[in-house]
Parts: sequence; structure tokens; C-alpha cells
Amino acid sequence: MNIKDNIDEIKKHLPADTRLVAVSKFHGVDEILEAYESGHKIFGESRVQELIEKQPILPDDIEWHFVGRLQRNKVKFIVPFIDCIHSVDSKRLLYQIEKQAADVDRIIPCLLQIHIAKEDTKTGFTEEECWNLLSKGKWREWSHIQLAGVMGMATYTDDEEVVRKEFVKLNAFFKKIKEHFFADSLHFKEISMGMSSDYKIATDEGSTLIRVGSKIFGDRE
Repeated sequence: MNIKDNIDEIKKHLPADTRLVAVSKFHGVDEILEAYESGHKIFGESRVQELIEKQPILPDDIEWHFVGRLQRNKVKFIVPFIDCIHSVDSKRLLYQIEKQAADVDRIIPCLLQIHIAKEDTKTGFTEEECWNLLSKGKWREWSHIQLAGVMGMATYTDDEEVVRKEFVKLNAFFKKIKEHFFADSLHFKEISMGMSSDYKIATDEGSTLIRVGSKIFGDRE
């Protein structure tokens, strides 16, 4: 199957309110263009250097999502054009995004990354840390960040029940903080969970954004 067929096959099984982020990291401009020309316009990158090299030479109407670990000193390079940052994993990163977005007069949708996996290598807020951050209310003063939901990465395992439980837990936490802090917000609506190996489980459990790379572009070379 080619890239277009891969995208069509994934989208065919998605709920109406779930969007596909085609994760194009380590894949070339030609492959991204092939996906774009099939009608797909949402792409995800996880390395700032790679993203800022690709973005200027690809179509202006691509919606770029940053899905990897974001260092604070690199925020300034992507805020002029980024459409969503999925991986906000610290208060200090939030402050930096607010500062840099103010400098370019943009409002950046951001997702709070929640640590749901059993692996210590994955980053993110614990539920307690996230709750404490939101409770303090400083985020209400930010005029250049739009908190739009949560993101999580499940444990890398073949045990589907472990993965499902983690996605169920993230969805429940999303609903809890939405009810308590964002009940009147139309923007706080995204649950970014599910990748190539587990996106079908994620969509079963309420994902609104799935981040799929190898199922679209093949394995990285």
C-alpha cells in the first residue's frame, strides 16, 4: 500500500470526532507531499531542527503539530507557525511558550502531557502535579496560550489491557479537569492518545487526536 492508501485505511475506521496527525519525523519532504496531495493536512514532528527545515518549503496550509519533547530554548523557533504543541510537560515550558508567543503575537493551543505509562523514560505531569498547576490559576492570566486538552503515551507493551487501562485513566482525568476548570471552555476538548501500535484502542477510549507515523510512512530508515 502507498501513503495515500495507508491514510485512507486509517481514516476509514476513525470516529467522526477523531483527527489523524500524520507523524512525519525522519521522513522526507517528498513523502509529506505525497500525503498532502492525497488531501491530508495535519502533520506532526518531534524535533525542532527537522521541523524548521521542512516547514518553509512545504505548503502554507499544512497544520503543524509538535509531538515530541520540547526544550525551552527551542520554543522561539516554532511559535511563529506551530498550530498545536502536544507535549507540554512542565510549568516552566508553559511560561516559555507564553513569553515567546507574546513576542510574535500568536495564541498557541497546548496540550498538557500527563504521565500515564509505567515507564520512567516517558515524561509528563503526574495527575497531582497537573491538578496543582491548574488549581493555582496562574494559567488564567496567560493570553497567548490556549489550553486545549491533554496528551498521554501508553506503556510500550503487547498487553492490550495495560494500554487500555492507561487510556481509560487519561480520559477520566481529562473529564475531571474539564468539569472543574474548563466547564465553560469550548477549546478544552482534545485527548491526544494513540500511536501506530495502539491507536485503535485509543479511539475506543475517547481519543480525539491520534499520532500515527509508521502505519502511514513505513518504518524509519
